[in-house]
Amino acid sequence: MTRPQKQLGLLSIILFINLHLTGQVTGKITDSSEGYPLEYATAALFNQTDSTLVSGVITDLNGNFEIGNLEQGEYYLEASFLGYQTTSIKNILITKKNGKNALGEIKLIPGNQLNEVIVESERPDVINRIDRQVYNATSFKSAQGGTAAQILRNLPSVNIDSQGDISVRGSKGFVVLLNGNPIQGQAATLIAQLPANAIDRVEIITAPSAKYDPEGKGGIINILTKKGASDGAFAQLNIKGGLPSVESYDNASNTQRYGIDGMYNIRKGDWNISLGASYLRNDIAGRREGDVYTIINDTLTQFPSDGERSFDEVNYSGRFSIDYTPDTTNTYSLGFFAGKRSKDRTADIIYYDNHSVYPAPQGERIYTFQYYNENLRIRKGDFILGSFDYSHKFPNDSRINTSILYEYTLLGGPTTNQNLGYPNTDIVYQEEYNTNDNPLNGLRIQADYQWKPFAIGQLETGYQYRKFIHEGDFVYERKNNTTNEFELVPEFSSQVDLERTIHSGYAQLNGSSENWDYAAGARLEYMDRIFDLKDKKNTVDTTYLYDFVKVYPSASIQYSVSNSFRIKAAYSKRVERTTTFKMNPFPEREHSETLEQGDPTLKPEFIDLFEVGLTKNLKRGNSVFATAYFRNVKNVVNRVNTIYNDTILNRIYSNVGNSKSLGLEVGASLKPTENWSNFIGGNIYNYKIVGLFDDEPVNTNATIYSINVNSTYDFWKNSSVQFTFNYLSARNTAQGEDSRFYSPNLSLQKKFLDDKLTLNLQWQNMDMGLLDTNEQRITTYRPGEFYTTTNYVYEVDVVMLNLSYTFSKAKNRSKFIKSEFGEKEF
Repeated sequence: MTRPQKQLGLLSIILFINLHLTGQVTGKITDSSEGYPLEYATAALFNQTDSTLVSGVITDLNGNFEIGNLEQGEYYLEASFLGYQTTSIKNILITKKNGKNALGEIKLIPGNQLNEVIVESERPDVINRIDRQVYNATSFKSAQGGTAAQILRNLPSVNIDSQGDISVRGSKGFVVLLNGNPIQGQAATLIAQLPANAIDRVEIITAPSAKYDPEGKGGIINILTKKGASDGAFAQLNIKGGLPSVESYDNASNTQRYGIDGMYNIRKGDWNISLGASYLRNDIAGRREGDVYTIINDTLTQFPSDGERSFDEVNYSGRFSIDYTPDTTNTYSLGFFAGKRSKDRTADIIYYDNHSVYPAPQGERIYTFQYYNENLRIRKGDFILGSFDYSHKFPNDSRINTSILYEYTLLGGPTTNQNLGYPNTDIVYQEEYNTNDNPLNGLRIQADYQWKPFAIGQLETGYQYRKFIHEGDFVYERKNNTTNEFELVPEFSSQVDLERTIHSGYAQLNGSSENWDYAAGARLEYMDRIFDLKDKKNTVDTTYLYDFVKVYPSASIQYSVSNSFRIKAAYSKRVERTTTFKMNPFPEREHSETLEQGDPTLKPEFIDLFEVGLTKNLKRGNSVFATAYFRNVKNVVNRVNTIYNDTILNRIYSNVGNSKSLGLEVGASLKPTENWSNFIGGNIYNYKIVGLFDDEPVNTNATIYSINVNSTYDFWKNSSVQFTFNYLSARNTAQGEDSRFYSPNLSLQKKFLDDKLTLNLQWQNMDMGLLDTNEQRITTYRPGEFYTTTNYVYEVDVVMLNLSYTFSKAKNRSKFIKSEFGEKEF
């Protein structure tokens, strides 16, 4: 059969199906308190005469459902979702003249309260769906006035360590979505720029379906901003300021913490327009205490160190978006974002350099040398982004969504490194300067189509094209103490160009039947990576090519044992791609004792994720959930150390083997009294790495756990106090261990002026000189070669005051775009 004949045959089948559709019922299921759509809610249609089930479907991402192929008759519909009361709509009549019944918005009330004339309910802290957990951002009052990071650190799956690195189930590789749109950015950087006040809820998707891009071994964090449901204007102004530091750690300058962000949103008729601007200065005081030794031939070199390690960070940005919905079938969206970011890391360290004979009973001293290293690393990033989205709904209730995003980012920033005499710092032993410019261009084009060609469920298909071009120019210079001129150091200078092209398409089926919800799909991807590498003397000019075609399958299933108890299982195949920095083989001088370099042949990590879980709703809005999971990672990437010379270690990003994680994640939302609510989450897993690096075996195994507690007590009117505690146990790496890390926090909140003004007083990283809050030790070693341990001590007892004023009662519908490419390389 020829292609035209096949196409004609397919068209005939579709027309045949459409001609025999007697009627259909459509609608949208939403949360009654906030108006946001409920994805994977159940819409069940019954025969009103004998109450027999006719058909059942689950809602899509926007809460929409459609039940078709209905015979003439009278029906009633039940809309339900775990954690909400079931709502019934009766007397739905299907006739030849009235074949389509649009039920509109069906609002579900949270909780399991009895039907009354007046129902007062609170939005649940967590909602468990077939493929994700959904957390209410407003439950974490200690985060208000801060950033998304303060919200995420309270979730059972998520941890943030002393360096600000975020991990999901122990993995730093995960993808961030903003309102369902993919962000190819470094999570910690992006999340640190997003105000907590603008966030409505956070979804943790640990085993994503094929409709999502397969990046991220830890899964997906989907951050959803606040929206409104009616016409009107929304304006909000947030101001934050910090009290002087309790502990300065003998840093050269005092910390500064203050910021302001404003937002204006107006929705009128067919238009929804949003404007926003923000400025944030957020410094962190601190210091580091380290000890290192290396063994080269018969010499032991030991150089303990102590000194300042602090951060000065400035962010400011402007945002604009506009949505136009001329009718019920078409929506147009245009968005722009521009911002600047600067993060200065000061590491002024005193080193005690000791050389001894090795091996020797008493370590016979060869010589001792003491010096002061003054190091300032400035990281800058300018972001300019633009996006255009279009959505169209067809008469048969199928829908197509298209999106185009373009990004230009300029990354860079110098590092100055001086080795000076001590205590006489006027003596200059070595002075170095390195800088880099990294222009980045990214383009993403995407189209998705949803329809229901058969009764078993809704079919989604889509195509995505991504183009990523990143050019890096790294210049490293060292001052000639004789001529006082800076001279190029070729072994540290390079030009690297990365070009990555990805074509991918997917098919995904979502459906439900009686007590079952199910989803299955696959994504086919072709990736082509071209990596050009040159040195500054034109002696190296090499191109590294890497491409593959790969299928990423996924499947999930959920069974409702009762209205309050569900069991689910899921599988997803993922990929973790490498950044340009991790592929650059030319070393970069981070500070006196460290070089960092990458591997141009670095392979992506490929991941298999399995999970089985259960959720149970209890009385009074209480609930519990538990999920067991297994993650297998091939080509796992770790940062490992080798000896560069007697006082410098070379940190290399390398594929060191395979890793396995087997764990259990639990969470509970408990409300012992009317005024006291608690959210408790925990994660425990066994992490094992087996492989080879530098001809040495890698075999490490450890049990890791974390605990997040959030307890809120409401007192007086519109007043509350909240205590949070985040604990992360020690974690094994390919060559050592990262120690435990914990942080207790307390906040007081009071609302004034008919809830328009909110005051939030926060006590972050509580310590009072009694604890080791906000400290973490990182240790690596190779027996007989080197040992390094560094304790990072960051600021405690930070007091912040946040004021938020809302000028209008209308809800906020703003939704801004964010960096997809450049944030990952920052």
